[in-house]
Amino acid sequence: MTLKYGVIGSGAIGGYYGGKLAHSGKEVHFLFHSDYNYVKENGLRVDSVKGNFHLDSVLAYNNTSEMPKCDVVFVCLKSTNNKLLKELLPPLLHKDTLVILIQNGLGLEADLQQDFPNLRIAGGLAFICSSKIGEGYIAHFDEGKLNLGSYSCDDESLLKLVCSDFQQAGVETRILQLEMARWMKLVWNIPYNGMTVVLNTTTDKLMSNTHTENLLRKMMLEVINGANQVGKGRFTIPETYADGILDMTRHMVPYSPSMKLDYDYHRPLEIDYIYSRPILEAGKAGYDMVCVSMLEEQLRFIESQYLK
Repeated sequence: MTLKYGVIGSGAIGGYYGGKLAHSGKEVHFLFHSDYNYVKENGLRVDSVKGNFHLDSVLAYNNTSEMPKCDVVFVCLKSTNNKLLKELLPPLLHKDTLVILIQNGLGLEADLQQDFPNLRIAGGLAFICSSKIGEGYIAHFDEGKLNLGSYSCDDESLLKLVCSDFQQAGVETRILQLEMARWMKLVWNIPYNGMTVVLNTTTDKLMSNTHTENLLRKMMLEVINGANQVGKGRFTIPETYADGILDMTRHMVPYSPSMKLDYDYHRPLEIDYIYSRPILEAGKAGYDMVCVSMLEEQLRFIESQYLK
């Protein structure tokens, strides 16, 4: 079976993963915003540590109403824009379409399912350092793995086929239990996204200072403990996972996470799904994420200073 793919949000994440699939010969339809005219004329450029490539001819659109119905749709928008999905998604859907949310945070799939009760939904967790650095121009600096997990996809073979397509395109991909996978990604996202904003710095500087590295580890363990309280009977994340994340980041290129870039450009921060929702779910399970709650409040203050 050959899948037809759609990408909503063709920036640093959607442009890279969709671009890898298109570069490998898959049919991929991209929704662009400000880059639409440029990409139509000049194509899409990806400079990557895994090998540079340029898509000369891109199936690019600036309106989903002009896009074909797709078998798989990747949503790679910032979660602050998910309210737009009620309008953006329907033109791309047929009765068996699978929508994969390649976004950061917790509770994304549940909220989308409320708006589309019969939709097949999965989640995607991208472990990648990439940025959009110009019109139709994406830079991939490090990592690049993509974990997938079903939320309400009743066709296991479909998700396996997506996984296989990514692997053939040179993307390290595997299928995991989604709830655990989302919490595992939060072990990185919660400390690094928030602390680079609050301290106005980059990941390498956080890792080169004993005090901030200790704080990162403390916060990671808090996220792991919160996750394990929520996941009792379903999954367990070992505390040693924090050491692996710290070691991975220690060897990563200097990097400004997506939330730091949003802060730098005075855009809304993805606080709701990355911080508020995990704090809420852990609280329901009887665990108080004190450090994470403090970081959330600091981010709310910082965001309020430029979003008035």
